Amino acid sequence: MSSQPSASASVASSSRVLEHPDRSAIRLEAVLHALSDPMRLRVVRTLAAHGSEMACSDVELDVSKSTCTHHFRVLREAGVISQTYRGTSKMNGLRRADLDAVFPGLLDSVLAAAEGEERRLAAAH
Repeated sequence: MSSQPSASASVASSSRVLEHPDRSAIRLEAVLHALSDPMRLRVVRTLAAHGSEMACSDVELDVSKSTCTHHFRVLREAGVISQTYRGTSKMNGLRRADLDAVFPGLLDSVLAAAEGEERRLAAAH
């Protein structure tokens, strides 16, 4: 009996690894595009407030599962979040250190602006 994993087991395990851009490949236009959508900005604000990884299902978005998956993918491909599988959960973390290294102050400015906008809009109602 061979101790080698079967080809199908190798494919199954490798398909659960998600690609992320290296820090040097993160581009400002991709980050700004990812943050320009209100749902994706909500994901980033939630992850920033939580301070640690969260499962996709723990981030409340009032959209379909496929739309939610799309938003997380855009954020991951832009280098804003990291995603890893833990069992059956896809865990998401903010790539704060990478973003701060490449674009110092950008993430904090965007988060502060979003919070200010939320307060301003709440006061208007």
